Amino acid sequence: MNSYEAARQAFLKGVECLEKQEFTNAERLFTETLKHAPRSIPTLINLAIVQCRQERFDEADETARKAITIDPNNLDAYSILSTCQKAKGQYEDVVKTCDKMISIDPKNADSYSNRGFALAAIGRHKEAIESYDRAIAIQPHLADAFVNRGNSLKNLERHDEAFVAYDKALALKPDLVEAWLGCGRVSFDLKRYDDALAAYDKAVALKPDLAEAWLGRGNVCLELKRNDDALAAYDKAVALKSDLAGAWLGRGNIFTELKRYEEAFAAYDKALALKPDLAGAWLGRGHVFSKLKHYKEAAAAYAEVLKIDPQHPFTKGRLLHHKMLSCDWREIDHLISEIDRDVAAGRLSAEPFGWQGVAESPRSLKLCAELFSGERYPADTKIAFRRPLINRQKIRIGYASGELREQATSHLMVGVLELHDSSRFEIFGFDNGWDDQSDLRRRINASLDGVIEIRRLSDAWSAAAIREKRIDILVNLNGYFGEERTGVFARRPAPIQVNYLGFPGTLGASYIDYIIADRHVIPSSDVEFYTEKVVYLPNCYQANDRKTEIGTHIFSRAECGLPEEGFVFCCFNNNYKIVPETFSCWMRILNRVDGSVLWLLENNVSAALNLREEADVRGINPKRLVFAKPIALANHLARHRLADLFLDTLPYNAHTTASDALWAGLPVLTQVGEAFAGRVAASLLNAIGLAELITSTPQAYEDLAVELALSPEKLPHIKQKLADNRLTTPLFDTRLFTRHIEAAYTAMYERYQAGLPPDHIYVPQ
Repeated sequence: MNSYEAARQAFLKGVECLEKQEFTNAERLFTETLKHAPRSIPTLINLAIVQCRQERFDEADETARKAITIDPNNLDAYSILSTCQKAKGQYEDVVKTCDKMISIDPKNADSYSNRGFALAAIGRHKEAIESYDRAIAIQPHLADAFVNRGNSLKNLERHDEAFVAYDKALALKPDLVEAWLGCGRVSFDLKRYDDALAAYDKAVALKPDLAEAWLGRGNVCLELKRNDDALAAYDKAVALKSDLAGAWLGRGNIFTELKRYEEAFAAYDKALALKPDLAGAWLGRGHVFSKLKHYKEAAAAYAEVLKIDPQHPFTKGRLLHHKMLSCDWREIDHLISEIDRDVAAGRLSAEPFGWQGVAESPRSLKLCAELFSGERYPADTKIAFRRPLINRQKIRIGYASGELREQATSHLMVGVLELHDSSRFEIFGFDNGWDDQSDLRRRINASLDGVIEIRRLSDAWSAAAIREKRIDILVNLNGYFGEERTGVFARRPAPIQVNYLGFPGTLGASYIDYIIADRHVIPSSDVEFYTEKVVYLPNCYQANDRKTEIGTHIFSRAECGLPEEGFVFCCFNNNYKIVPETFSCWMRILNRVDGSVLWLLENNVSAALNLREEADVRGINPKRLVFAKPIALANHLARHRLADLFLDTLPYNAHTTASDALWAGLPVLTQVGEAFAGRVAASLLNAIGLAELITSTPQAYEDLAVELALSPEKLPHIKQKLADNRLTTPLFDTRLFTRHIEAAYTAMYERYQAGLPPDHIYVPQ
């Protein structure tokens, strides 16, 4: 047998082995062929194919280039080369290779399609779409090109066009799994969770071993509060594809939702081991650290997110808030300025709750809320709510809250719930939290006509549960704070929807009709900074429970770590409300009042350490800062007797903590701020007849604190006045407050029944 015939026989046997996927034999035979015919293009092409099938992409790349050296216009060689480059993530090179292929054959649809894929991989989606369009123009039945076109449109948030592309792909090929996957992803982005679930279920039915479809299904079930189904889907995804980082991320998210924090950490760590730049996993770690009150560690995790994606939605705000929670003020001025610019420019930089802790501008707070609600809780435009008029004697009020337990909002509201006029109102609670079996929860349960648990219900099912009760006025007691469910309100389950108490500011959402306030927290000149119509109560907007018990235990100074002598300033606000300017003022006060101390609440160890360091920097002995551990409310109120004066914070005042201090007989000194959150203490003080404790400048605040500490008569006089006014002024008159808020509800209801739109309401005294 001559050399040519030997080469031909070896080649043919090699092709036969390749078809049978006997790659080792095929490679041996093609290598033997090349010994006899080293410039055989078909042999080099088939050898490169064998190497690709075995994922030996560097060798396949080299083999394809040998073929190109021999035949510079060989499309098969370039196609293999682009496959190798794609496998190695060399997408810029793929584009160049495809450009070469197009120059050789301008009518090769696959070249344009592959070029589009590579452009999409490097984020050049507009150019990718142009390439897909060229491919489709050449070959209109190229279903994969329609799918990839849809994927790029999705990334550009051109969702309607993406659906059109996927629909065209499915019209050509109804069982194209990738198209169903795309439909699921776009539906998920649009929060059309039922449609997303149907698309993922179709994908799973077509290809049960497609891990990405199970991952998508898990993400949808998580949003729908179907936690067991979500976990099962994530488990299926990782069983099919153990290196699918997104599935481990999903497991971390579901474990976080289930409060199984150690398992959440393990899942996030697995995701990061697979993909160290997975921002969602760092974000998840931050959330878990936050839940555990490890604020320093949470801030570090959020910082990692920003290293990966400097404009990650709302993460600058999370980083800032957690630095404030741990009183780590390093570089916060730069961060605050950056967020301020972002909010003004319409960028998704901060969540409204955290931003309230440092922002002074009502305009900025409104912009922040509008951006947040539009991104996280957009109005469900499919719902045009207008309930027919119902003639009945009682107005149905629904209070939606995640805090119907031992928590500040419920401590304020429980007396009102108990005193609602049952002859005129039916009152329901929609609980997004849990029953902690406390005495407070028992009081709440006894005061309501029913409590409906919505924590495990999706927004859609929660809204349906509210509609089923035919609620007339639905009150959002959380806003953007705590265990909130503003997404339920976006579905307009009640004809009248109200923002009250939990969030001191606008929610920036078109579906919230009213905000309950008073003339102190929202002056008439500020109504432009609220998307809601303002309901003005005549005294103070904040409810208080006149039955709140003060413990009988008599605390000693030693018991609380306080010195036996010296003036005791205190502030039991959450640590994140302490900004550097306020703290500097406090240190100047301590410097001017010899022997005085500042008694603070210790929310976390990091904050205490950082505040002591900051005191030292300002020339104050760190030992003059004393930290109180959280204890039960009755005993906490009792220990207020050891303090002489409560020093308020700005730009976020004491709210419940100011009520606690005044109820316990402790005067509160405040400076009135520009926004709602910074005007609450002034509202409380006006309602209890102590306007003389309201200041308007930092210097006046500082001077009055020093004067009250050093004056032998002035502070005792104020304490006596507080004692006299405590039960005789409106602030703690729960029955009077309840009549006023009921008058507000009635006015809202009557406007609605008359067919009038929401408008500002002024409740008379």
